[in-house]
Amino acid sequence: MAVAPERRLARFVVGFPQAELPAEARRTLRHIVRAVAGTALAGVAEDGIAPLRALLLERGGAPQAPLLVFGDRLPAAAAAQFNATLCRALDYCDAMAPGPHIGAALVPAALAAAELAGGCSGAEFEAALAVGAEVASRFNLGESQYDGFDPTGICVVFGAAAAVARILRLDETQTLHALALAFNRCGGSFQSHVDGSLGVRITQGWVAQSAIDCAQLARLGITGPQHFLAGHYGYAHLYGRGTLDVAALAADLGRAWQLGRVVFKKYPSCGVTQGVTELALRLAARHGLQAADVAHAEVRLPPYAHRLVGHAFRIGANPRVDAQFSAAYCVANAWLRGSSQLAHFAPEQVADAALRPLIDRIRVVADPALDARGHTAVDLDVTTSDGRRLHDGLDIAPGFPGAGLSDAEHRARFHACVAHAAGVAPAAGLPVPGAEQVAGLEAALDGLAALDDVRDLASALSAAPAGGRSTSTRRAY
Repeated sequence: MAVAPERRLARFVVGFPQAELPAEARRTLRHIVRAVAGTALAGVAEDGIAPLRALLLERGGAPQAPLLVFGDRLPAAAAAQFNATLCRALDYCDAMAPGPHIGAALVPAALAAAELAGGCSGAEFEAALAVGAEVASRFNLGESQYDGFDPTGICVVFGAAAAVARILRLDETQTLHALALAFNRCGGSFQSHVDGSLGVRITQGWVAQSAIDCAQLARLGITGPQHFLAGHYGYAHLYGRGTLDVAALAADLGRAWQLGRVVFKKYPSCGVTQGVTELALRLAARHGLQAADVAHAEVRLPPYAHRLVGHAFRIGANPRVDAQFSAAYCVANAWLRGSSQLAHFAPEQVADAALRPLIDRIRVVADPALDARGHTAVDLDVTTSDGRRLHDGLDIAPGFPGAGLSDAEHRARFHACVAHAAGVAPAAGLPVPGAEQVAGLEAALDGLAALDDVRDLASALSAAPAGGRSTSTRRAY
């Protein structure tokens, strides 16, 4: 009798041997954890972080897991929610076309689960991240299937729940039901991004929170729809829109890895602005182009990308989000400031009056012909004040598969986050990360699989004194 795809997934989650993880997959996972650690440090003063922390502390509860960087201890689901929101606050974490952010929910959920489990070796933590990232990658859909759903809220919840189930040592049936319950938590809309709302990062937190909740409920025997993938009203129908290949989704698990599609952004803005930012800087370098030289520019994006970042730029309640999800802002910023850095998306930088005249000379249009060239294809045409006509285009943006970042670039991303954290930590009531703390954190990141207890990673990220774990947490699972 054929094994149902849902059970094949559960079997993979609980049974995949960590020793069989390919070297390239290990490398990707190390980069994911490094990216998440850096964004946690750098995101502490972002909009929504302090109010969310205050709300969760007011609610209180069992001190099961720490808030990253801040060090407070809260119930595991609350800690996962806060930490995932924090890690997504700068939108500089890992991603995947056409939009899910996996690591910013996966890593916080897995760290919270490690606290619930009373500890977890680095090797087992790596295995949990591997199966979780792979499950999320398998559930990732295409542009037409999402059609405006936020991919993070749709597919990442399965991966985060898988990682938590693995760390809490759920059996195969319990894991199946954890994934089935996670199916009922799918949600989120790209309208959050288009409107420049904090819903972008809050959705990330809900995904991690749901992963803890679903695994804990399944451990207690609470069931979900066991045909959550291939059933009549399952994932393939509701989100795959009848075009999802269920057999392929659950095929070759542990042998053919999809997590290699993970993206690491070169620039701290939306994934579909990476290519146009690269082009803007490339044109400037090749032609000595200055912002004042630009008489008119036209950015052409595929329709999916245009709907996300092609709208007219305006500053609303959350300027960083407004700028990150505006192709026109990203191009103008690159030309005016000669780079694209975390500080350039701070509210005072976004509101810089010098940008507006340049933004107004940039037209962003949708070009369906670019679909044939790929998700990140973009063309940029510039007419200069002295009559020159400049053109450049690319199909694969930096950081995407086929144009991946080097190990040195990954470290540079991390250190850019550390440097940003030094400037914003006092505003969040935190000490500036010291050289010793950063060195300890890098050592933990470099030796992740060799850690005796991955809770040491959370301690290295925390402003609280080392050894501040709750003594009430026991290895109960």
